[in-house]
Amino acid sequence: MISLNRTTFLTQMGVSGACSTPSGTGRRQPVALKVVSMDSNGRAGERSGSVVVENNTVKEIAKPLSPVVEVETKSTTGTWAQDVYVEDSAAATEEQIMTPWSVSVASGYNLLRDPRHNKGLAFTEKERDAHYLRGLLPPTVVAQNLQVKKMLHNIRQYQVPLQKYMAMMDLQERNEKLFYKLLIDHVEELLPVVYTPTVGEACQKYGSIFRQPQGLYISLREKGKILEVLRNWPEKNIQVIVVTDGERILGLGDLGCQGMGIPVGKLSLYTALGGVRPSACLPVTIDVGTNNEELLNDEFYIGLRQKRATGQEYAELIDEFMTAVKQCYGEKLLIQFEDFANHNAFDLLAKYGATHLVFNDDIQGTASVVLAGLISALKVVGGSLADHRFLFLGAGEAGTGIAELIALEISKQTNAPLEEMRKKVWLVDSKGLIVSSRKDTLQHFKKPWAHENKPIKKLIDAVKEIKPTVLIGTSGVGRTFTKEVVETMASINEKPIILSLSNPTSQSECTAEEAYKWSQGRAIFASGSPFDPVKYKGKVFVPGQANNAYIFPGFGLGLIMSGTIRVHDDMLLAASEALASQVSQDDFDKGLIYPPFTNIRKISAHIAASVAAKAYELGLATRLPQPKDLVKYAESCMYSPSYQNYR
Repeated sequence: MISLNRTTFLTQMGVSGACSTPSGTGRRQPVALKVVSMDSNGRAGERSGSVVVENNTVKEIAKPLSPVVEVETKSTTGTWAQDVYVEDSAAATEEQIMTPWSVSVASGYNLLRDPRHNKGLAFTEKERDAHYLRGLLPPTVVAQNLQVKKMLHNIRQYQVPLQKYMAMMDLQERNEKLFYKLLIDHVEELLPVVYTPTVGEACQKYGSIFRQPQGLYISLREKGKILEVLRNWPEKNIQVIVVTDGERILGLGDLGCQGMGIPVGKLSLYTALGGVRPSACLPVTIDVGTNNEELLNDEFYIGLRQKRATGQEYAELIDEFMTAVKQCYGEKLLIQFEDFANHNAFDLLAKYGATHLVFNDDIQGTASVVLAGLISALKVVGGSLADHRFLFLGAGEAGTGIAELIALEISKQTNAPLEEMRKKVWLVDSKGLIVSSRKDTLQHFKKPWAHENKPIKKLIDAVKEIKPTVLIGTSGVGRTFTKEVVETMASINEKPIILSLSNPTSQSECTAEEAYKWSQGRAIFASGSPFDPVKYKGKVFVPGQANNAYIFPGFGLGLIMSGTIRVHDDMLLAASEALASQVSQDDFDKGLIYPPFTNIRKISAHIAASVAAKAYELGLATRLPQPKDLVKYAESCMYSPSYQNYR
């Protein structure tokens, strides 16, 4: 039933049946609603009334309605495609007048508690009259830019990064547009706050700092009814899901249900950096327990208090989830797997890659951003990728994913077999250099990297044996690029490329200062988490950050705006090349191999355009006809955090 009162609240109708509910099933149908501010006699009025709609038919009009509501029914034989939020559309502008819909026309006190439409002191005098805000706000009216200035000042007062993180999350729950405006305008300063490295500590302490749920929690208790759980989420036009099971959060291990901080953080970046609208994003944590004894004994832990489920029980829950989200949100839903343990990550990507639009940021996103950095670095050190030798410390999701994409790019450039190009890439795991004599005991994803060589236990010995030009750390173990390792790299190469990619900062294989100092200022360095500029022998070196945030927001936008139905490796290569093309000579002069984050939305638009172009080329895009200018189209699709005027 839709109830209307004097403030014109419209409660949800038919939402419980909004996920792929066929018409004529007896369930209430979703409708598009249009409010006309007149009663049947042409007068404005504020009496109450109710409407019931079933099977596309108005069943009951209990009382004269005021304002009059015209109900236009819409079939839901497909997914929920009608978006009632004007500000979510690509055509929305700051000047466009719109109605502040939530599930209702929000007014008064409830409008101030609605994060999507709350503007705080930025509500105009006219809006305060129209939406019953008189007396609920101080009399001053301030611009959004002044609100941004004030919030940034307040956040800077905190000395502890976790306190800054909590302040940003509180703002997101209170005023969504101000949160994104602040993050976009000051992305270089606030990215480390809302994501790595601070998000790692936030996940570790998530139970203690938990205030309000920010995503969807699906546990073993929901097995058999996941579709019903999805219907509890208020948004129906979901375009991207970031999902984790919390087993391998950054380099911190099994954090169980408290891994929710990762999907929440990633989706914040999808919006801030890639322009995907917040209402289209759904963070999900699949809780199958945890093997972290400390969490199981923590009275503030928010997840299931049991050992982690594995085998068939785990597989059935994941399969039910994947089936349900596709049924609920459609074929073009992007599902990003995040921080799954190695033994599940590769299997899930292989299993669902042919049936769903899936992307693993740890495997594919990291690979794409690292490849982009290497392509950029070649402009400094010279040569092609095929001229270099690569040595990895770490042979998990990130290491093998990067290695495969490097080999794929070399194969593409040289027209040589992929198997041959893999021989230019060597990996070291916890047991030493991966060689052919170990092949029988290796996990399946490591076997392609088992080359002919004598067994070597230590990284330093592997460096001396392989003589790599590029050293990449994805081990998750801090300070493993020792002084001897870096000095050896510098003795072999005039400009050694050293990428210390493990997150958070405490797990980085070496610091920026160590890399520059131990290489006498000759290293080309980038890291996973940010480091401050380093002054060495009178020169200032600005370390680059090989942050996945360069790739996945634009990559996701490209998939969404083209209606792509499957991810292809060539799209990852296209994203890498697009990112590398954005590095300017000024950036190179500062020692950077990645462009500054201040231009991230422009960068994301170019990446999105390249990904979409590749999708159209491969015949995987469904949104036809193809736009003539994909960069401009990407920019037009981006969510704007600027306030809009309300009727």
